[in-house]
Amino acid sequence: MALELTDANFQSTVLESDKPVLVDFWAEWCGPCRMVGPIVEALAEDFEGRAVVGKVNVDEHQSIAMQFGIRNIPTLLVFKNGEIIDKQVGVASKEALAQKLEAAL
Repeated sequence: MALELTDANFQSTVLESDKPVLVDFWAEWCGPCRMVGPIVEALAEDFEGRAVVGKVNVDEHQSIAMQFGIRNIPTLLVFKNGEIIDKQVGVASKEALAQKLEAAL
């Protein structure tokens, strides 16, 4: 299951992670976000133990979204060693997102 990322745990879970991290920036009211949601959950299972997969609700945690310049959702960022190494804006297939995570391993 994808982790819920918040102001309280983003630093330790994402920026200080020793594993690659996929972060899904989403909102409840966003139709395309609901399409990506099940894909993100599946990736969390597929990459369990190898990578971290989490979600940031941009309505509840606007400061995180602003910190990374998120203007459109869904936006998915791949972090490695606390740095953004890849980005996907809009809906993408599970295969495309899995390739981005694999490349970060």
